[in-house]
Amino acid sequence: MVALTRSPSSSKLEKRMIHPRHLFHLLALLSLLFFSACTQYSKVYKRPIFRVASTSEQKSLYRKAQSKDPLARIGSYLDTANSARLKLLADHNDSQAQSDYNFAVARIVEVIEAEGYSPWEQALTCPAATGKPWQLSLKPPDPRPEYHPSNFHILPTDRFAFKGKLINKAHLVEGMGAPVTVIGNDLDFTKFDPFAQGKSIYYGFTTIIRFKNKKCVIEVIDPLEQDQVAFDGHRYQVASDFQAPLALAMAESHPKKMGRGMMFKPTQHLSQARLARLQVYNPNKIPVILIHGLGDSPAIWAPMVDYLRSDTEIRKRYQFWVFGYPSGLPYPLPAAILRKQLDLMKQRYPNHKDVIIVGHSLGGNITRLLISDSGMEIWNTYFDKAPDKMPFSDTTRQALSDMLIFKARPDVSRVIFASASLRGSEKAVNFWGRLGAKLIGNPITMDRLNKEAIANARPEFRQGRKHLPNSVHILDPGTTFLKVANNLPLSDKIPYHSIIGDRGKGGNLDHTPPVSTDGIVPYWSSHLDGAQSELIIPSEHWSILHPQAKAEVRRILLQHTD
Repeated sequence: MVALTRSPSSSKLEKRMIHPRHLFHLLALLSLLFFSACTQYSKVYKRPIFRVASTSEQKSLYRKAQSKDPLARIGSYLDTANSARLKLLADHNDSQAQSDYNFAVARIVEVIEAEGYSPWEQALTCPAATGKPWQLSLKPPDPRPEYHPSNFHILPTDRFAFKGKLINKAHLVEGMGAPVTVIGNDLDFTKFDPFAQGKSIYYGFTTIIRFKNKKCVIEVIDPLEQDQVAFDGHRYQVASDFQAPLALAMAESHPKKMGRGMMFKPTQHLSQARLARLQVYNPNKIPVILIHGLGDSPAIWAPMVDYLRSDTEIRKRYQFWVFGYPSGLPYPLPAAILRKQLDLMKQRYPNHKDVIIVGHSLGGNITRLLISDSGMEIWNTYFDKAPDKMPFSDTTRQALSDMLIFKARPDVSRVIFASASLRGSEKAVNFWGRLGAKLIGNPITMDRLNKEAIANARPEFRQGRKHLPNSVHILDPGTTFLKVANNLPLSDKIPYHSIIGDRGKGGNLDHTPPVSTDGIVPYWSSHLDGAQSELIIPSEHWSILHPQAKAEVRRILLQHTD
């Protein structure tokens, strides 16, 4: 019988091999990533006209118009719109006349877009049922050349239906006009405004057509800025569709893929960390800044924004912004970037009202650092000398100072934490967390910063470390940074609220099993003493998608201005 002996290299080989149980987990994770990629946030469908038209007359009008040339089709729709407005003159509560008017206006916009007409340059001459032909023009809503209508596609939203993970029932506002989505046409709008929505623009407007004899003018209204419209001597609610622009943007820009890329390859996306407006800036409205969590993108806020914008009072009082960042970075770095972005926001909009911040998950950790004074507490935990005494390059000294030394923001008026991982999560140190951390790797590839920071740190932080932690490492509940950061006093000038999920299973609020948790972050991590309100909802970790969380944010915002 031959004795089996272990070769000197076999133990190393075994260490490199994946345990069968871990191999199963790895395969499961890869499968999850694959199938989640197939689960779209938003998918767009073209609605057939028989579903758009609300009456047999509207369907008949569409069929008859299709048999004509484009300008004649527009003329037929103008005949219908004019007839409907005359009925509204007699009875401004005639809902069918309003529906016919809106349907006709939407079809006119549809033909103009399909045919590539430019009524903002020269009026379109369209045959009328009687008398002289119609003269149709479009009044540009913004004088700036980059926002000229020629730079956009204009699409009636009644032709779209959406499905997807982030698509809820649309919050349509019934009223006067045809809601449209304008989409930027191959123009990088961030070159004109650093806080523009993005390189592309998706924005919701409402179109109406005003008649003066045979002259007709298409007018474009922003329903976020104008709730009512005067039309032929009466005032009407402006019709609006707040979901369509967000849903179209998600369907075409694939933010889910972007969110994963910004987590697993954060340094490739570092330049994309920025604040962005979701609407026209208005100095009379309070900015609400929404910050996403680990692995997500600003798109995760679409259902919340759609819900809040459906409320008339919210539209009057608030404007919505988002902060997008590579979530694979250790969160003190995005927090430092956000502080600089807020400074730039103040420079560009010096009269803006103090902001409200809503932070979900890791976004809550970033938010936590905006409402505390660190003093030298965090710095002295890692280094034994003041920044100006350390042998750092200027770049390293500035970067580390920005991350570790900060003051509470004077321009923040209120904070809402949602499923915030303030004290970390044990998920960060289990198999999945370790695997995720390994996939993210070293998020700060600046060799000089890594080497200088580690070489000059206190001895207990140098041992065995080659680079600074990433976003998963820093969520280990035992991490020194979390402990020190959570011991920093919260500003007594900034009220804050908590929304926490427990999956509907309840549980103990401390570390005693069974622990109350949203499946990723336990209650003991999210809870903050001194919160003006704390709501526990039967939700998993993405609590901001839950109806109770949306209603709670609405309640807090309305209370803020009472």
